[in-house]
Amino acid sequence: MNTGHNADDGPAGNRDDFAGFGGRDVAGDRDVLGERGGRGDRDVFGDRDDRDGDAASRLLRLFEGHRLTPVQRRIAHCLAQHAADAPFLSSIEVAELAGVSQPSVTRFAMALGYSGYPGLRRRFRELGVRPGRNGEDAGPDARASAHTAAHRLSDGGAAGRAAGREQGPAETLQATPEDPRRPSSRPGAPARPAPQDPVPLDSPPEDAGHPDPDHGPDRATGPGGEYRRAVLAEIENLRALARSLDDPGPVAEAARLLAASRPLPVLGLRAAAAQAAGFAYFAAKVHPDVRPLHEAGSLLADRIEQAAAAGATALLCFALPRYPAELVDALRAARTAGLSVVTVADRRVPSLAGLSHVLLTAAVGTHLVFDTACAPMMLGRVLLEAMCDELPGAQARLEAFEASAAAREVFLID
Repeated sequence: MNTGHNADDGPAGNRDDFAGFGGRDVAGDRDVLGERGGRGDRDVFGDRDDRDGDAASRLLRLFEGHRLTPVQRRIAHCLAQHAADAPFLSSIEVAELAGVSQPSVTRFAMALGYSGYPGLRRRFRELGVRPGRNGEDAGPDARASAHTAAHRLSDGGAAGRAAGREQGPAETLQATPEDPRRPSSRPGAPARPAPQDPVPLDSPPEDAGHPDPDHGPDRATGPGGEYRRAVLAEIENLRALARSLDDPGPVAEAARLLAASRPLPVLGLRAAAAQAAGFAYFAAKVHPDVRPLHEAGSLLADRIEQAAAAGATALLCFALPRYPAELVDALRAARTAGLSVVTVADRRVPSLAGLSHVLLTAAVGTHLVFDTACAPMMLGRVLLEAMCDELPGAQARLEAFEASAAAREVFLID
């Protein structure tokens, strides 16, 4: 099995390989990329170089369209953040920057269609990335683009999350589309202390990416207009969530509380059961003890008390309309057991907010017969990403799972 320890993969190999820059790659790499100057290169890279030919965007386009594992996504956004350095880094250096093993870097290159990391590194050089260690010679535009590219590759924003702050009960992240009948929820100013109310946020700067009025829900007409309006409305919910994340403090605080809890109970009833189950499934790959809670009635209180007795210090609750009345009883049981409660909901529900230490909100779509919950699901994944930076050994657990899954052939090769 190729472990990625190729002869030209170390620092010395970097220099030797660079001396031969522009040479033909192995056959496998040519099959994926096409000949230099061929149609495939023009379609993917050449025609768009004038529009966004900076280093980070070029690397980003190289990575997009591939089904990557969580470990491989971390490598991808690490390379995008260090785009100016990428052509000169060995696989060992990439592994150290991304916090993964060296064989994982080789598997990442192979997932992109290369025979190993040296072939991928040669492609970085062919893309014309300008030299510069740590972006020193790349200029501010390239560094800013690398930051943007990293977020497009599922960057968890670790630096921002590290700036999380302490706040009283029901610290709130509110993400809902603008409504003239309610205070603005857009970020751009420091949150005012308001333990019982959503944090009102000022208008964003002019370049904050306002929705295009020509593509808003009200402009979706003709055949399929009703369905398109529902999709466009959900896009607006995601945009509102993106704006609210300009202040990562509430997410960082929630991640800190949840990552420290052993075990971690995750509660979701009725409509929210799917959100809780999805979060618990992925969280179990990085957290040592995740306990999904979906029972109702007195058994639910039993499970909460058992989790607290086993050492739990926090509970994550997903609450979506229509809110089950027994959800309030469950949160009361959690508070009585001494657990900190983090709630992900579509809006501030007073009976739930009053029982939550941190309340994170993202609106649901209401244009179809049944609600759609893309934004709450995305908020749950953002919260999980933030938890990964708070969990010791999270990356090691991910790698161990990937190795076990590969050995057992758990997944189809797509």
